Amino acid sequence: MEFVVNGITKSFGEKQVLKGISFSVESGKAMGLLGRNGAGKTTTIRILMDVFHANSGTITLDGQPFDARKTQIGYLPEERGLYPKKTVMQQLVYLARLRGVSKKDAVAGAEKWLARLGVDQYKNALLETLSKGNQQKVQLASTLVCDPQLVILDEPFSGLDPVNSQVLKDVIRELIEAGKLVIFSSHQMSYVEEFCDDIVIINDGEVVMEGDLLTIKREAGKNQYVFGDAKLTPEELGEMIEKQLEGIVTVEKVRKQDVVVKMCEGVDSNAVITKLLGINGVTLERMYPYEPSLNDIFVEKVGE
Repeated sequence: MEFVVNGITKSFGEKQVLKGISFSVESGKAMGLLGRNGAGKTTTIRILMDVFHANSGTITLDGQPFDARKTQIGYLPEERGLYPKKTVMQQLVYLARLRGVSKKDAVAGAEKWLARLGVDQYKNALLETLSKGNQQKVQLASTLVCDPQLVILDEPFSGLDPVNSQVLKDVIRELIEAGKLVIFSSHQMSYVEEFCDDIVIINDGEVVMEGDLLTIKREAGKNQYVFGDAKLTPEELGEMIEKQLEGIVTVEKVRKQDVVVKMCEGVDSNAVITKLLGINGVTLERMYPYEPSLNDIFVEKVGE
């Protein structure tokens, strides 16, 4: 399956919130939808789910106009919204039935996901009696109970301890491997890096960066290298590089254990390494191409 969003715009009165958002999601891959608070992510998600209508633009699924009412969508919102005074099973079946699932399939789906998430022993308990982490698992079960084609996860790891986080990681991988369309939105960039092949960064209602995450990271780290010394502190190594290799490299970052430098135009990395090793007092123990984190890229792209 291929899910394509092309040039969607949305205004509320005089304020234009989305200014031509475009991206695509392929089955068997996860896409990270990123942006600062207020960038337009939530509005985009609501349009995908037909809560809002776009002013212009198109959304297609396998080349055909996308109809959210005819497609099973699993949405895990950042703000949780289950019923605290209803039993777990009651509300999972109820929510599945609202999406057109038969009662038999709703019960089977609820039992499947409660067992998979390790909370089946609570199926007849009131939701409010469960811990925050187990309530989050029930929320995830409610997202998947209808066997959705499109899965939208908004801050899914919020409130989970490391053990429960690992369970959720395993489930997300299973969804991707099962060929689901997965859209993953989070401010926790490490999770996005772990699951997403592609990313879209929205800022002020516009796409400011999109594409294959690995390619983006390599391009962002182009001509940059990491050097670490066996004896010198990163500060000492950085000062030495600035003095001895002026005009050849620039020191970009001094980190806890090493230094990130950028080669000047036309400078060969091997030549830099040779010069460094020839400096009295330098004993390089680490040298490798620098690959920025998604967090670094995000801050550079949308930070003010």
